[in-house]
Amino acid sequence: MNKYNKYIAEFLGTLLVVFISAGAICAEHSVNLTGGQSIVPVWVITLFGIVIAAIVYATSYIAGSQINPAVTISHWATGRMYAGTALYYILSQLAGAVLAAYFLRILFPTAILKVHLGTCLLGNGVELWKAALIECVVTFLFVFTIFSTTVDKRLSKILSGVAIGLVYMFGVSISSTFSGGALNPARVFGPAVVSGHFDNHYIWWLGPVSGALAAGFLYGKVFKKKSD
Repeated sequence: MNKYNKYIAEFLGTLLVVFISAGAICAEHSVNLTGGQSIVPVWVITLFGIVIAAIVYATSYIAGSQINPAVTISHWATGRMYAGTALYYILSQLAGAVLAAYFLRILFPTAILKVHLGTCLLGNGVELWKAALIECVVTFLFVFTIFSTTVDKRLSKILSGVAIGLVYMFGVSISSTFSGGALNPARVFGPAVVSGHFDNHYIWWLGPVSGALAAGFLYGKVFKKKSD
């Protein structure tokens, strides 16, 4: 079982990320239907950052706590991961995302049609290129932080989870009104599969993956120590 523990960690970590992030949207929709008080967005975004930090600390020693296909692709493209391992990581992440969405479908059946189980949507009047660009920029910052704190040996790993969680929280807060603030293709993929809503789905792959690749190559060419 030890040979599979890293894939299980990626599966469970991504499941938790999608369940919490998409679940917050489903919960807000459910509360609105009953006439209750909506969840304050700033607290929802803060929750996202805390969850990311917690998962980094909980699983990084097992699998590196990537929990994001864009992060995995950047590791593979920059020679830090074998292609086969990267493929299994991504499949584990997507499977966790889909299972999380199935759990949300059971808990919030009314959220399927209106909010599509919390999958990310474009903001009103936002053009496709703007949504892809903001996803690219904030994912670049997010992934560069991951490389700088978890790959670089010059920084203590004690603060890595905090740094990654804070940057993720910042990225979601900046991009949420444009693209829903995914920074992670799996975050959109799981709810999209279960709800059947794939409108403009490529944006949440194109933006995050391109940003992650740019961050990985910039770190490798400019900031990486020769001895790493």
